[in-house]
Amino acid sequence: MNQSKFETTCIESISEVLQYFSGKWSFLVLIELLKEPQRFNQLRRNLGNMNTKGLTDTLRNLEEHQMIKRTVLPTVPVTVEYSITEKGDAFSSVFVEINRWKTEWDAHTPN
Repeated sequence: MNQSKFETTCIESISEVLQYFSGKWSFLVLIELLKEPQRFNQLRRNLGNMNTKGLTDTLRNLEEHQMIKRTVLPTVPVTVEYSITEKGDAFSSVFVEINRWKTEWDAHTPN
């Protein structure tokens, strides 16, 4: 693949996808939601008591990009549950590749 083709396809796609993950917590939130749907405070606890504003912003951004779904449950008081969408679930293969890359290159890293 020549450089101009690489630039117009790969780099542009990566730039667009990175907009989905504008916050530093986005990957970790997705990983948590790949395990199971979770309510806000459950998710916050599982992320090490991340601050409320940071989690809210991250969830809104992921929802805006259709990586997660927000469901309001008819309870008193109202309960909100977050879950992974099909689009978010498809991204899990990227996490597998990140893990594969890390494992391979950790083996090459001198101690």
